Amino acid sequence: MTSTITGYIAGTWDIDPIHSDVSFVVRHLGLTRYRRSFERFSGEIVTAADPLGSTFHAEIDTASFDTGLESFNRHLLGGEFFDVENHPTATLRSTGLREHGEHYLLDADLTLRGVTKAITLDLELLGFGVGLDGTPKAAFSASTTISRADFGIVFQSKLANGNLAVGDEVRVLVEIEAVHREAA
Repeated sequence: MTSTITGYIAGTWDIDPIHSDVSFVVRHLGLTRYRRSFERFSGEIVTAADPLGSTFHAEIDTASFDTGLESFNRHLLGGEFFDVENHPTATLRSTGLREHGEHYLLDADLTLRGVTKAITLDLELLGFGVGLDGTPKAAFSASTTISRADFGIVFQSKLANGNLAVGDEVRVLVEIEAVHREAA
């Protein structure tokens, strides 16, 4: 399979947080899609000789986003949502990788608020290449939808029209550029 992936390099890669993004999108008031990105995260990708044996692990500082409104930040970081005082990080650890058409499915355990659930991300390998400084780079894009209630985030506030103030379904979006560790 590696022969079909242009420039494939087996090895260990570190997530480049400057050129990567970890975001969540949730419906707000039943109307808009509210998106925020986490600013602090780290992780490692190990690309195996057989790409389907590759692994991924990441840690996300759940307090590292900013809504632009301090009172809203406090609410989201508090016990009704992320509960960062008791659970300052979320982790994602792969458990398997499968082909799915021209893309892949990444099976993983997501731990959020101390609750671990198996999830599956749609994964697109964007490619392998060389950065401006000559170091090997790899890029990936992944997404999934989770239920916040599955992770103990059960805040419910209904509006007069019946819409939830914050939807239960949360879209998780990950854009990763990684640097080959031996070259760093």
